[in-house]
Amino acid sequence: MHKEREDIMSKVWFITGSSRGLGRNFVEAALSRGDKVAATARNTASLDDLVAAYGDAVLALELDVSDRAAAVESVRRAKEHFGRLDVIVNNAGYAQVGAVEELTEQELRDQLETNLFGAVWVIQAALPYLREQRSGHIIQLSSAAGVIAMPLGGAYHASKWALEGLNEALAGEVADFGVKVTIIEPGGFATRSGNNPDPLANGHMAQLDPAYDALRRRLGAVAGKQPAGDPVAAAQALLTLVDSDNPPLRVLFGQGFYPMIQQAYADRLKVWADWQDLSVAAHGTLGQESGNPA
Repeated sequence: MHKEREDIMSKVWFITGSSRGLGRNFVEAALSRGDKVAATARNTASLDDLVAAYGDAVLALELDVSDRAAAVESVRRAKEHFGRLDVIVNNAGYAQVGAVEELTEQELRDQLETNLFGAVWVIQAALPYLREQRSGHIIQLSSAAGVIAMPLGGAYHASKWALEGLNEALAGEVADFGVKVTIIEPGGFATRSGNNPDPLANGHMAQLDPAYDALRRRLGAVAGKQPAGDPVAAAQALLTLVDSDNPPLRVLFGQGFYPMIQQAYADRLKVWADWQDLSVAAHGTLGQESGNPA
């Protein structure tokens, strides 16, 4: 059975942000079923136990995804080591927390450099190989925060909403090459010391402005009400996705946020409908034939 998987079904993965959280669980799930993984982390010492357990099936690569040259080199080394690349998982990222007014320029730039530009550098590095082999699957970790927005998460939302649009465009660009794209939108998962299902939890905190303390207290009173998901189950769901012949462009991982997203989209449609008269008026009459008034 193992030989059959090795010869026919085994996949080669490139996974960023592999040291902990969902990324670590993704690596372990792929390796445990006989796949091969190029696992990247800022500090590869966190991957030593996997190298010891799985040997040549795992290639540990030091990578800060915001370094474009390093991303190109890491992807090249993975392709050279394993001979091909089947699944690219853009998982590396973090959450910058703070009101828009509280954000420094550097905090906003750092957020986008890692979450957005880091993903772009990995995609651009991998695509020539995927196009050449006429196959591959790019998995982009977005978030429930990539489709709805909450106060105090503006920087994080900006990065994830950008990734949603970028990867939707990418899917249309690479389909003719046999390359698939799936955007995963997790809710909260118990991936650190506690069960915190807030997608903005465990983030970098901006310098607090007392003007927003009341808002923070209100949000804190309702935070953590969504059920925390099991990262091991999420990793198994990812295996199902990459084995699918027709994977979705978008998929939510976890319970709790789907009703919120349904309501958010219903509200958007209603507002657009309610203001259609103004939308039509904003178009004006330029280019339209005008009749002679009586």
